[in-house]
Amino acid sequence: MSETLFSAQAPSPLAEQLRPRRIADVIGQDHLLGPTGPIGRMIAARRLSSFILWGPPGVGKTTISRLVAAEVGYRFLQLSAVSTGISDLRKTMSDAANHRDASGTSTVVFVDELHRFSRPVQDALLPAVEDGTIVLIGATTENPSFSLVAALLSRAKVYTLNRLDQNGLGRVVDRVEAHIGKPLPLTAEARDALVEMADGDARYLLGMCEEILSSGDIDQMDTPTLAGLVQRRAPLYDRGQEEHFNLLSCFHKSLRGSDPDAALYWATRMLSGGEDPTVVFRRLACAASEDVGMADPQALVQVITAWQAFERIGLPEGRLFIAQAINYVATAPKSNASYLAYDRAYALARSTGSLPPPRRILNAPTKLMKELGYHEGYRYDHDHPDAYAGQDFFPEALAETKPVFYAPNERGFERDVRKRLEFWARRKQQGKADEA
Repeated sequence: MSETLFSAQAPSPLAEQLRPRRIADVIGQDHLLGPTGPIGRMIAARRLSSFILWGPPGVGKTTISRLVAAEVGYRFLQLSAVSTGISDLRKTMSDAANHRDASGTSTVVFVDELHRFSRPVQDALLPAVEDGTIVLIGATTENPSFSLVAALLSRAKVYTLNRLDQNGLGRVVDRVEAHIGKPLPLTAEARDALVEMADGDARYLLGMCEEILSSGDIDQMDTPTLAGLVQRRAPLYDRGQEEHFNLLSCFHKSLRGSDPDAALYWATRMLSGGEDPTVVFRRLACAASEDVGMADPQALVQVITAWQAFERIGLPEGRLFIAQAINYVATAPKSNASYLAYDRAYALARSTGSLPPPRRILNAPTKLMKELGYHEGYRYDHDHPDAYAGQDFFPEALAETKPVFYAPNERGFERDVRKRLEFWARRKQQGKADEA
């Protein structure tokens, strides 16, 4: 968006008419473009190195790339990763090399949706980036760590663009009104609602402004009227990409942190973005075991029951079961003792190999096995007080040290489990003392 505007007569979308014409006009990215920002310093030095702009749609990736090249005096070529193959890329790099030899001017090659390039095409970029034939500026909405090859990442800095906040989007509306020479026909509440509906996307906001301006003469549009005219921007959520894992992580950590409100928020963010409810239930089941565990064994029962009820009844009523399961897991006492116990046991089992078990706890279905001492000395627990005989079940090599894997906490149901284990430990020690 720019204070200095393109021609109002141009038959182009409002977003194009209001595209910034100077770096100083770009909204919301001062951390990169300001005098102390990394791109701002490159502009001041009039020397560019390759970089990748990572951020959500509608925050100025293409505009910034054009303006950076113009302000430094580099030639600018734009490619789309969707329609460019290796042969097209090689022609572009050859053209850039010829231009550099003829004029001494470097070429910025801007690749939109860079993450859509296949690995071979990304690899084909490397020589030209490495020897300076081109300065690559890539734009991506996906995490470069997952979508770009490591060799390319090592040759290009990654700069993260901010989602535009309410203040930044408000400045975009101000520029629209300066451009048309009058306020938009909105009440103050409707104007705030318009900004909120854009969800951080300036391009989408400009599209909604264009719809308002083309709707005819309306004196003052209130919020319900606005909602009937334009659609709220769909929330950013890609079930197969990084946003899926980010929101899933937020959901699980909210459950672990005993915050039902945050857990409900992240779950509904995922579900409103089209996530399969099964994904939410799977994460709930994991949290019920990993983070609640034996502190409240009912947590897992509640989740599985809610899951089964959801599968039987479906939406819209199924949201009740989702909410109940989330609230139960989030508010349950927490313990990861079972989770840690498994990891400790697994580590010891891996490190000690194939230690033979004590023969007394092995069955002896044949005469030979009985002669070899299988099952000899086994004590049937139910024949002893409290159904506890105090036997050792570890291999003999470990029996003396008897590793302790499960250490219940003093929380919830585990408090009772802890007392029970301590009671049995005392009984075992007493039994060994009596035998001695």
